[in-house]
Amino acid sequence: MSSDERLGSHERELYSRQIRLPGVGEAGQLRLKSAKVLVLGAGGLGSPAALYLAAAGVGLLGIADPDQVELSNLHRQVLHGFDTLGLPKTISAAEALSEINPGLKIALHPEGLTVANATELVARYDLVVDGTDNFATRFLAADACVLAAKPLIHGSVIRSEGQVGVFLPKQGCYRCVYPVMPAAASVPTCAEAGVAAPLPGIIGAMMAMEALKHITGAGEGLRGRILIHDALYAETRVIGAKKRPDCPICGSAHPVA
Repeated sequence: MSSDERLGSHERELYSRQIRLPGVGEAGQLRLKSAKVLVLGAGGLGSPAALYLAAAGVGLLGIADPDQVELSNLHRQVLHGFDTLGLPKTISAAEALSEINPGLKIALHPEGLTVANATELVARYDLVVDGTDNFATRFLAADACVLAAKPLIHGSVIRSEGQVGVFLPKQGCYRCVYPVMPAAASVPTCAEAGVAAPLPGIIGAMMAMEALKHITGAGEGLRGRILIHDALYAETRVIGAKKRPDCPICGSAHPVA
């Protein structure tokens, strides 16, 4: 076993409470150490997801976001602060994540996820955590994950409600639930409808937990289900998200199905 395949004494102490968890152990912690996770969006959802993935010991985090830090971000996007206003979110995120885990490897993608780079970018990673805030990028990420056979953890929030879904290769995809992309004007954005400050933290932490479970093999995870949480009324429900034979991207008529 090489030194890269073992945990050092510093790592054992750092992650000791997590290593004690049933289903994790040192083997699971090593899987986290070797994992490459792409976080799409360094905003409300990407902030807590990336922070907890870094703290949990993921070896490489890719951060993809084309935006800069704005004042209106700060009430919910906890990776950033007043001292990083105006900076690219990727740079601000890298500074905060390095403080959480100095041993973390970080790959920055300030161009974000685009039609031109989606397939190649997703293919570099083991798992995609999608915290983007618009349907065009969500559908692009979901389709790229199907084509690259990569697991996708989806999250979204608006007002006081959020959702988390886990889509595994050949077991259904985002389009099995949402076959047609809604018109941009048909669904309000957080800028228009608002969002409760703690809600992205709740949903983003759930996304990180689903990633941790998937990488280590601990627990069952959502796996083909979507969890919907209404923070205002403290209600949570889970719905199925099974593969549809007529899905336009992963259905039986599609070559990658």
